[in-house]
Amino acid sequence: MQEQHLQDKWKVLVVGNNPIELGHVFDRLQGITDKIIQTEMAFDLKSILERLIFFRPQHIIIDDNIGRSELQIMVSRLHDKRTRHVPITILKNSNYHETIGAGVMNFFLKKNLTSDLLYRELLNSLRFLESQRYWHKAFRKRRNQLSSFFNAGD
Repeated sequence: MQEQHLQDKWKVLVVGNNPIELGHVFDRLQGITDKIIQTEMAFDLKSILERLIFFRPQHIIIDDNIGRSELQIMVSRLHDKRTRHVPITILKNSNYHETIGAGVMNFFLKKNLTSDLLYRELLNSLRFLESQRYWHKAFRKRRNQLSSFFNAGD
């Protein structure tokens, strides 16, 4: 029973520099009826790292209004061994601007933001992350098997 309750709860860290715009994201997160959503807000890299330690989010949503260079720095810092298990979703203003690729699970537009879409995007992030883990594990296993095969002849 306790395990089921924990699966129904998601911790989401929302990152941006405009509390009013992030308020819209919070409203959409609270509109998700299939899960209990706990949210925290961060405004810079320092507060993100603090939230990672104490809040331990399962998802991170970053508003691209923080600026391209700041976004790159945040994503690269969040894509290390300790935090790469937390999927990152970028909330974009438009599709016209190039975005960060490595370390980001998905992107969605602010103008299309609904609770339903947000829920599906968070689910997709988790599924993609699980697939990525599976393929990484399978690759390591095959690589080790191949290495053992070639070393057996020595």
